[in-house]
Amino acid sequence: MNVYEVTFLFEDKNIPQPVVVKAAEGESILDIALENGIELHHNCGGVCACSTCHVYIEEGMENLPEMTDKEEDYIDRAINPRLESRLGCQCLIYGNVTVRIPDQSVLLGH
Repeated sequence: MNVYEVTFLFEDKNIPQPVVVKAAEGESILDIALENGIELHHNCGGVCACSTCHVYIEEGMENLPEMTDKEEDYIDRAINPRLESRLGCQCLIYGNVTVRIPDQSVLLGH
C-alpha cells in the first residue's frame, strides 16, 4: 500500500499551519483529518448526506476520484462553494494532496 502526504491549510488563522501528515492510499480526507486531531465537521458521519465536511482542494485534485452527482448536490449546499470544493468524506487519496479547511466556526450549532 502506498503512503502519501496530505497537507492541511486552514482559513482560521488561529490554527498553526501547515499541518503535513502521512496517509495510506484509499483513506478519505475526513478520516485522515480526524486521525490526526484536525477538526473537520461531519454531521452525517461521513456518508455523503450533508455538506459539513466541505473542503477546498488546493493541489492534487487529480489524485482524488471524480466527483459523483450526489457529492455535487451536497457541495451546492455548502457555505462558500468554489470550483475546488469537495466533501472530505468522498475524497479518497491516491497521491499527495493539499487541502484547505474552511473556518469551522461558521457552522452554527457546533
